[in-house]
Amino acid sequence: MKVYPFSYFPPPPGDQQEGAVIKLKKDNLNPSLFVNDAAFDWMYPEHFQLLSLKHWTPLAIALKAAEFLMEPGARVLDIGSGIGKFCLAGAYHFPETYFYGVEQRLDLIHLAQDAKAYTQLTNANFIHANVTQVNFKEFDHFYFYNSFYENIDGVNQIDDTIELSANLYTYYTQYLFTALNEKPPGTRLVTYHSLEQEIPPDYRLADASCNTLLKMWIKV
Repeated sequence: MKVYPFSYFPPPPGDQQEGAVIKLKKDNLNPSLFVNDAAFDWMYPEHFQLLSLKHWTPLAIALKAAEFLMEPGARVLDIGSGIGKFCLAGAYHFPETYFYGVEQRLDLIHLAQDAKAYTQLTNANFIHANVTQVNFKEFDHFYFYNSFYENIDGVNQIDDTIELSANLYTYYTQYLFTALNEKPPGTRLVTYHSLEQEIPPDYRLADASCNTLLKMWIKV
């Protein structure tokens, strides 16, 4: 499959011949992108495609997580949303639920926003902020793919912009613990590859899959 390593996305329809490309975008684009991870990752520059296996939520995981979190009108927050893969997959499969991603890297936010525009998914949104700047009261349910682990993993970092610091990892983990603890009963949480240090005791395990790497929680 052809990739476009020097631009964020394939050339827009206006830059190509009218007809087939525009028809693809309107009629067949979204299903073709969500068939598998390779098809979805094709939207992004080659460098970010290569990061997918370790850093972006697989589509199969995103579907399971979003299915547990979705409710009509609910606002789901992805904590550390990267290129926006979970939010876009959730928004595609569950159009009545609103998926938000918070990400502190501006370049990843730009990629996520471009992907949103390319897929025309209006129920996915992205916030450029640190997790400590987010008002958790504005969201109903949460997805967490252990984004804080980058603060203590010197081998598999996305880039060199994140400080390696066990103290920072502990700070973020405790901050999320407190924010989740303040949410009302019925709040849902999905964790993937989590060390579970951020999960308050009132969250009960509702389901687990993928060799227990993917866990669904409900606050009682």
